[in-house]
Amino acid sequence: MTAPTEPTTPATAPATASTASTASAPDVDVLHYSAFTTRPDGGNPAGVVLDAAAVADDDAAMTAIAARVGYSETAFITERDEAARRYRLRYFSPLAEVAFCGHATIATAVALAERDGPGELVFDTASGEIRVATTADGDGPPRATLTSVPTRSRPADPGTELEPTLAALGWSADDLDPALPPHVAFAGNDHLVLAAATRERLADLDYDFDALDAVMRRRGWTTVHLVWREPADGSAGNAVFHARDPFPVGGVVEDPATGAAAAAFGGYLRVLGLVGDRTRVRIRQGEDMGRPSDLLLDVTPDDPRSRVSGQAVPIPETQR
Repeated sequence: MTAPTEPTTPATAPATASTASTASAPDVDVLHYSAFTTRPDGGNPAGVVLDAAAVADDDAAMTAIAARVGYSETAFITERDEAARRYRLRYFSPLAEVAFCGHATIATAVALAERDGPGELVFDTASGEIRVATTADGDGPPRATLTSVPTRSRPADPGTELEPTLAALGWSADDLDPALPPHVAFAGNDHLVLAAATRERLADLDYDFDALDAVMRRRGWTTVHLVWREPADGSAGNAVFHARDPFPVGGVVEDPATGAAAAAFGGYLRVLGLVGDRTRVRIRQGEDMGRPSDLLLDVTPDDPRSRVSGQAVPIPETQR
């Protein structure tokens, strides 16, 4: 990979390739959470600013704060109605604003649940209204379940979308699972979904950062959602997928847990007719980065929305 500031080991928090200056970032209170995990050294780290009123109209300041935090996204609550538990939520990568981010939504919801108690939350985002249910989870951290905007999915164009992406990844058509065709799926933003034929292909991710970044910018994709489906064992269980999400357009080599892509993947499964009366999919992500993450995806055939749930925990200062 050719990311300018890529770390020598992938077992650290996601590295950024940001060129934004952090010197002018205002001093606001940023919480550090890791989402889709019960351990601070797992999952996907996110910055959470519960009171961003001071920078609500300053996109450059929020970008600078996100660059200083250094995670794939930082979420900012810019407006609030505490009585209604309704909040305006914006997301920034170290390079730019992102319309919707699943793991930062889960992290923000858990932070609010820990501060104010569990219950229903409503987030107004650039992609639309996102409702989140938070619940106490025994002795563990709270659990948050987001309901996405309506999803959609369409086949990827072989020439303009699939071919240049495979070239940037260093994959061939033979590396893909023919039972799960390439699609562009949406649940607030677009993600290219590619299914690997083997776990070994998914594990061996060594892509051209700049080339993939260029393809994704041309097509307006947020991540490339690479998945591998575990073989069914014949038991009455739910499907298990392993996932990896390159995120060069955000200045990040790879996301350890991508709730927005998981929600879009729910729309993909629904369009392909792989959803029963109520289908629960377990997505394992971040394993190859040393930050294992667990995402639960619920999809029904009569509702175009996806529900993605997970837990989140604060990251101690010593682990940031």
